[in-house]
Amino acid sequence: MNYHKLFLACIAAMPVAASAQLSANLGLTSSYKFRGQDQDTLGSDGSLRSKAAAPAIQGGFDYTFGETGWYVGNWNSNVHWLPGNSMEIDLYGGYKFSAAGIGWDLGALTYLYPGNQSGNTTELYGAGSYGGVTLKYAHTISQDYFGAAGANSGSGLRGRNTGYLNLGVAHEIAPSLTLKAALGYTRFSRDLKDMGVRNYLDYALGVSYDLGAGLSVYGGVQGANQRRAYGDVNKARALVSITKAL
Repeated sequence: MNYHKLFLACIAAMPVAASAQLSANLGLTSSYKFRGQDQDTLGSDGSLRSKAAAPAIQGGFDYTFGETGWYVGNWNSNVHWLPGNSMEIDLYGGYKFSAAGIGWDLGALTYLYPGNQSGNTTELYGAGSYGGVTLKYAHTISQDYFGAAGANSGSGLRGRNTGYLNLGVAHEIAPSLTLKAALGYTRFSRDLKDMGVRNYLDYALGVSYDLGAGLSVYGGVQGANQRRAYGDVNKARALVSITKAL
């Protein structure tokens, strides 16, 4: 099944509301980590490298269909961990609603890597939020998980059914100052685990400050365990970012 076409078809089927709203964001970060792992790891010659800072320009938009709860969006960042690719493009859509005092969010997300499609990955996700606490689970439905199967992807080894669970907490500790913490767990599919790919934990701890007018800054530490298995990609790094809501 072509999940990219299915995803786009679901977006096209969403209702259109007169009160629909478009928002956007643009940011700059000293390093980009995804689930605790560095996203800029290849040198100009294709060899692995480790840098304390690998700046990334990031941004996207969200379109909400009025008060229906439906939304679609896009987010982008420069990356460099796949040969021939230098950009990540995320496309997502979903439905938000409240029930039993909890804010729910159900949707689908596709990660695209132009120039090297081996990294393309599609997930279904579900999240529940209560106060400043959010628990989210993402389940891979594409054949591979960010190219983890490598050259073995054509031999039947797959990343499908890899799961990612994340617990995030945001708590205002002073006016305009918010403490943010998160702990995530990646559980790989049986095929990938049989290849020796190790499950791992990732973490993030930092603070964000609202400067007003849609501008905010963040400073914190992000990383993951299993560094012996993954190398410096999982190394803890200090990050600083600035984001502008447009």
